[in-house]
Amino acid sequence: MKHKGSGSTSRPKGSGRGDRSLILTSAAEAVRSLHTRRPARKKTAARISARPVDIIDTEGWEEAALSISQKIQERHLPFGVIMDPICVSPDRDGIVNYTRAGDSAIWTGHYLAAEAFRYKVTESPDALENARVALAGIQSLVDITGTGLLARTLVPTDSRFAEAITREEASNGIFKGKLNGREYFWVGDTSRDQYCGVLFGLAVAHEMVTDPGVRSEIAQLVTRLLEFLVDHHWAVVMPDGRISTVFIGRPDQQLALLQIGRRVNSGRFSKLYRERRSALARFVIVPIAFEVLDDHNSYFKFNLATINLFNLIRWEDSSQFKEHFTFAYTVLRRTTDDHGNAHFNMIDRALKGPDRKRDQETPELLAAWLRRPSRDEFVDLRGTIPSCGQPDRACHAIPVEQRVRTDFLWQRSPFLLVGGGSGLIEAPGIDFILPYWMARFYQVL
Repeated sequence: MKHKGSGSTSRPKGSGRGDRSLILTSAAEAVRSLHTRRPARKKTAARISARPVDIIDTEGWEEAALSISQKIQERHLPFGVIMDPICVSPDRDGIVNYTRAGDSAIWTGHYLAAEAFRYKVTESPDALENARVALAGIQSLVDITGTGLLARTLVPTDSRFAEAITREEASNGIFKGKLNGREYFWVGDTSRDQYCGVLFGLAVAHEMVTDPGVRSEIAQLVTRLLEFLVDHHWAVVMPDGRISTVFIGRPDQQLALLQIGRRVNSGRFSKLYRERRSALARFVIVPIAFEVLDDHNSYFKFNLATINLFNLIRWEDSSQFKEHFTFAYTVLRRTTDDHGNAHFNMIDRALKGPDRKRDQETPELLAAWLRRPSRDEFVDLRGTIPSCGQPDRACHAIPVEQRVRTDFLWQRSPFLLVGGGSGLIEAPGIDFILPYWMARFYQVL
């Protein structure tokens, strides 16, 4: 879908808004009725047996977390945003190229959140500096586009890695921009998950990092990101007028992002949030209810729903509307609570408080994560673990150590039987340090 001109969009004309609202209302009521009356499902996924936290050996975990942060600074931020190095061989660390750059925005946001929790727990100057680096990286993804749009990633045009990165990301559209006098390529076709991940990190950092300069930068950046979306009627518009995605039909995401805006810039976004909340709150359940019908394919949808509801629920000040959001989260969590997911467990702890069984499981999952390799070696468990429903889906959640190697474990299906690469790509480890520092902050560890 293309639009001529400067990239601005106009609202669709027509008289069908009332009909659409009626349809959505009916759908929301039907979903609520179905999930309210449905009995608690019988758990089918195998859970790791929980042991008391005090007998889990956590010695060395902080050192491991700090080592991961150091590795990220040295190897995963070549241009200020998260990318994964391609190594010369499976057993050598020399870097020959970078990959997974199309997800730089979302994982830089998650990394910012991890360092923000670390700073809140330790008050470490290194954590504060790392958070500032991540924040500067996100800032560059907005500045480089020239319109307030969020880029997926960027790379200097004179970098030896530019050719490979732009070739890999060519299908997303390659644009040029200038930053601090230097020319860059930047990648477009920005998706909703990039926005959600970035704003998740900015929200956490604004709360956890009390430095006035950092909080001011975050408020300005959040304002720019949201004003772009609002001005374009929740469409993500490239400089050439092409629309890469829209937030229409995602009331959960619109409200979550506006909730963050209200938190960091109340004067600009409080009125707009209240207006959209009145119109959309009862529909938050609708997309989530459809997503939970499939607990395996496109599993990243559960990470997006979880991080969005994290801020939407805990910062909601109206019990009437909070009930709608909490119901949607309950439906989501009913699906994921037996998936062996440390990240989701920590979000649940933040929203619902202590739970003995869940809080005993989380350290087990983190311990298992530490036994995983950091490279993307190929995993094929077909024929070893029984499949159900489709050839690549296990009947039960696979133990963490055996799961497919990936960039962020907790957004991959725990049932996935096959995947990975050739052991050349190094994962950053954000999937350990984020739940680890959250566990420290929320006193699970």
